[in-house]
Amino acid sequence: MKKAELARAERKIEKDLLAGKYIPVTPREEKKFLSALARRRKDAILHIRINSMDLNRIKAKASKAGVPYQTFIAHVLHHIAR
Repeated sequence: MKKAELARAERKIEKDLLAGKYIPVTPREEKKFLSALARRRKDAILHIRINSMDLNRIKAKASKAGVPYQTFIAHVLHHIAR
């Protein structure tokens, strides 16, 4: 079987792994991590109508924050829903 060629970042991870720089997580930590991932999963679709001026302002704020505007909107909705 042909061995895959690793990228530079992958080679560094492999080197660090072999050097023991990574430590295993406990089952409790793993469960907590997987639970957090499940809560962040986006599994619903939302279609809304919005005023174009408001959308332009949202896009400007998202751009200033350096994120796509849909990601920005999802973050704001998540923050409000908590």
